[in-house]
Amino acid sequence: MRPGKLISLALLLSLPGLGLLAIDGGDADAEQPSANTQTPGQVGEFTKPSEAELRARLTPLQYEVTQEEATERAFDNLYWDNKQAGIYVDIVSGEPLFSSNDKFKSGTGWPSFTRPIDENALLEHTDTRFFMKRTELKSRLAGSHLGHVFDDGPQPTGLRYCINSASLRFIPVEQLEAEGYGQYLPLFEQE
Repeated sequence: MRPGKLISLALLLSLPGLGLLAIDGGDADAEQPSANTQTPGQVGEFTKPSEAELRARLTPLQYEVTQEEATERAFDNLYWDNKQAGIYVDIVSGEPLFSSNDKFKSGTGWPSFTRPIDENALLEHTDTRFFMKRTELKSRLAGSHLGHVFDDGPQPTGLRYCINSASLRFIPVEQLEAEGYGQYLPLFEQE
């Protein structure tokens, strides 16, 4: 069951004394390092790197978000306003998670999607931190904290998958084949 009327996390983070819950996102225009452990042609063999590899590969913010369930600042992150065509993969494992075809402008300051590429790629569980009940999302293979899903999204699903940019790596449609994600090219073919 998805929570109905919820206190906005952005509102919560803007309350005096609670701003410490947000983690400094640094330069939103800075390129995030790739954490895809795959080489082209290995799609489907996604794994979670060791703790030492994660600490070496991920920025402090990416590590805090994916491994410690932190939340990056709204409107100060890499993909909240990205309009390019492509897919978003787990920054930790490279597992495909979302398509730009399902991305929409939610006004929250975080990338928002109506659905994942594959519902089996996500794990959901109830999150009761910060005095509210929400449905937390983690990637299935790496267990990366991604964000939350709410029932206030647009049709066709009515859902809003509100995701931290720091948990994602974006692969433009032009690079899908070279990066080993060519099987997702049909998502972007004109009908």
